[in-house]
Formats: sequence, structure tokens, C-alpha cells
Amino acid sequence: MDKNTENMLAGKPYRPGTPELNKFSHLAHRLCRDYNLTTDEDTVERGMIIDRLFPQHDDGIYLQGPIHIDYGRFTKIGKNFYANFNFTILDTCPVTIGDNVMCGPNVSIITAMHPLMYQQRNIRQQADGQFDDVEYGKPVTIGDNCWLASNVTVCPGVTIGNGCVIGAGTVVTKDIPDNSLVLGVPGKVIRPITEKDRLENFPY
Repeated sequence: MDKNTENMLAGKPYRPGTPELNKFSHLAHRLCRDYNLTTDEDTVERGMIIDRLFPQHDDGIYLQGPIHIDYGRFTKIGKNFYANFNFTILDTCPVTIGDNVMCGPNVSIITAMHPLMYQQRNIRQQADGQFDDVEYGKPVTIGDNCWLASNVTVCPGVTIGNGCVIGAGTVVTKDIPDNSLVLGVPGKVIRPITEKDRLENFPY
């Protein structure tokens, strides 16, 4: 792993267009394409693709597809993970997902950051003569037993505690304590999840 990639994973400024990162991202994008051409019946092929795309995954991973993954190799996924349609990860910094995590449709986990000033954000000629931009990132951690409902976006640098429910359409911009119900844009803790939330207490 070269110094530029090490800087990326450490959350330091880096260039995304280097040969090593291009190699990593091109492989991940090809694997996503291949996965998205499979169906639920293609369990063996899907398993082989997941093994290559996410070398750091535990047992019981299920991705409905389509999926959109930047690198994959920088994401760690725990056991019994489920993601519905259009699952997206931009793992320019490490993404850590715990056990028994569920994601609804269109969930995005984002670690990538860009400079606010356009003079630093735009592509420009670098010292080696190549044209590239400079980016940075912040890691994301999602604890065990969480449910991220449809259209949730987890922003860079966020840690979501164990046992949380993130409601549909929420944009998570700050850390969330364990066992929290989170709603809104930006996401806010509405209340803790308690024994009163057991299914037996609700008419159905």
C-alpha cells in the first residue's frame, strides 16, 4: 500500500487518481457491475463476488442489489448483514459495520470529503504534472443490531451506537448513542428505544 493510500485511510489529504487507487476502485466497480447482473438464484456467483469485493466480511451477508461500492476492501462487515436495493458505500476511509445490521432501499454510507474552497476542490495540475484533485475522508462506524430504514444517508465521521433505528430519509451528521430512535434532516435522537417498544405492545 503506497503513502497516498495510507494518507487516505488516515483521513489526511490524498489524491484519488493514483495508479494504486485507480486499480482498487476499478476492480470494485467491475465487481459491482458483475454482482448487479446476477439474481437471487445465483448464490454461488454472488458469494464469490462478495468475497472479492469485501475481503473483511463475516457470514450471512445478503445484498439485494444493485450495489454501488467505491473500494470495498476498506469496509468491514459483521455477520448477518442485509441491504436492500441501491446500497452505496464510499469507503475512502474505513467503514465498520457490526453484526445483525439491516439497511432499507437507497441507504448510503459516505466517508468521502471535499474541500469547501473551490480553489482546493477543483481538478488541477499537481506537482508531478498529472491532473487530479485532492480529497480527504472521515471513518464511519455502525454498531451491532441497527436498522437503517430507506433513504438513510450516513455522513463522514459518524459513529452509530448499538441497537439504533435510523428512520426513513434521515441524514446522520453526528454520533448517535446506543439504543436511539433517530429521525429527520439532520438526524436527531427522538427518544431511546426501550422495553415499551416490544412488538407485543402494539396492536396489529
